[in-house]
Amino acid sequence: MLVYCPNCQLYCPKMAYYCPMAEAVSRERIQQLLVDAGRFFSPSAPVDEKSLFAGRLEQMIQVIDSINQKGQHCIIFGDRGVGKTSLANVLSAFLPPGQKIVPIRVNCDTGDTFDSLWRKVFSEVQDNEYNVISGFGGDPQPARLDVSEEFVTPEIVRRQFSRWSSRFTPLVIIDEFDRIDDRYRTIFADTIKTLSDRASPGTVLLVGVAESVDQLIVAHESVQRALVQVKMPRMSQAEVKEVVTKGLTALQMTIDRIAIERIAILAQGLPHYAHLLGLHSARSALIEDSVHITTELLNDAVKKAIEGAQQSIRSAVHKAIASPRKDNLFAEVLLSCALAARDDMGTFAAQDVRGPMQMITGKAYEIPSFAQHLNEFSETKRGNILKKTGGSRRFRYTFANPLLQPYVVMKGFADGKITADVFDLLAGRKPY
Repeated sequence: MLVYCPNCQLYCPKMAYYCPMAEAVSRERIQQLLVDAGRFFSPSAPVDEKSLFAGRLEQMIQVIDSINQKGQHCIIFGDRGVGKTSLANVLSAFLPPGQKIVPIRVNCDTGDTFDSLWRKVFSEVQDNEYNVISGFGGDPQPARLDVSEEFVTPEIVRRQFSRWSSRFTPLVIIDEFDRIDDRYRTIFADTIKTLSDRASPGTVLLVGVAESVDQLIVAHESVQRALVQVKMPRMSQAEVKEVVTKGLTALQMTIDRIAIERIAILAQGLPHYAHLLGLHSARSALIEDSVHITTELLNDAVKKAIEGAQQSIRSAVHKAIASPRKDNLFAEVLLSCALAARDDMGTFAAQDVRGPMQMITGKAYEIPSFAQHLNEFSETKRGNILKKTGGSRRFRYTFANPLLQPYVVMKGFADGKITADVFDLLAGRKPY
C-alpha cells in the first residue's frame, strides 16, 4: 500500500531502502514502466491476479463460506462492471490449500440451453483431465465422464458431482448467467435444490445481474435455503483508492493526495474506471519523465479517458444532452443525476438531484425546473439513458447502462462543471 514517505513528503510505496523521488529515473526505466502500467492496470479485462485484486473482502468471505458449507451454493449478483467476474477469477487463490477444490469456469452464451451449458462444464473437465492423487503414493486418476444420455438432467449433474468427488471437489463457476434464456431458470433451480438435498460435494457458483436472482427464486422458491446470495455493490472510495495504490505500488510510483481523492470520486465505484484512470494517470506522468502523479496530470488523464471511451457511450451521452438552445440545462441535470445520492438498489429520486444541481450551478433549482428533463432522459428521443420505475410522484431513476454514469462525471469535470470546490464538497471536506 502507499504510505507517507518522510523523504519526499508524498504518499509512496512502502519500501525500506528505496524512494522513487530520491533519485532520477533512467529513460530505460521509464520506457519499461510505460509498458508495465498496462499489466498492473487492466480496465479492459477482469483482474485475474490475487496481488492486483483490491477490496471486496466481505463478499469474498461470503462466497468462501458458501463453498465450505456442504449443501450450499452461491450466486454473485450486481450491476454490470462492478467486478463480479474479477472476484470469481481470483477466488481459488483465496481458498485454503489442501482442500482439492478445483474451479471449473464456463461462460453462458445467449444460445445456450441447460443441456449445452452443462456439457460445456463436463467438456472442460475432460479437456483439462483434472487428475488428483488419491491417498499417499497413489497414482493420478483421470476424472472420467459418462454422459451418454440424450439430454442432461439435474440427476445426471448430481451423479457427475458424485463421481468427481472421489478425486476432487468441484467448484463450477457459471459466468454471465443472466444471458441464458428464462426457460431454463426452473431446471437450474431444480438442479441446485437436488445437489443441496443430496448434500453432493461441490459448489455451483452463478455470476449474473440482480434480475438473475429474482428469476431463479421465482422459478423455485425453496431454492432460497440452498443459495447464498452475495450482492456486489459498487466499490467504496476507499476500495477505489486501493485499486489505484496497488497498481502504483507495483510500478513504484507516487500520487498527490488530492489526485487520488479525485480518482475515487470520478470512478463512481466502478473498478473499470479506477483501472482506466490509474493507467492514464501513470502514463501521463511517465511521458513527462516523472514517477509522480499530480492533479494537473490527472486532468490530462481524464481527457484521454474520455477520448478513448466507447463510441456507444459517447453517442448516448451526446444524444441525451443535445439541444439547439444554448441556455438548456440537459448537461447540468444529467451530471446532477450522475452525482445524486442512491438507495440500496442504486436508484435516486428527483429530490436527490437538487443538491448536486446547486453544487454545479451555484443556484437553487426546485424539482419543477428539471422534472421534464428527467422524463425526457427516460424516453426514446433522448436514448432512454435513464430507467424510470415506480408511480407518479414516487418515480425512481437509475442509469440504464452503469458505465455511462462515471463517463458523465468525467465529462463534467473535463468541461469545467465540477470545480475544485465541488470536489471538496463530494470528498466531505466542506459541508454539503
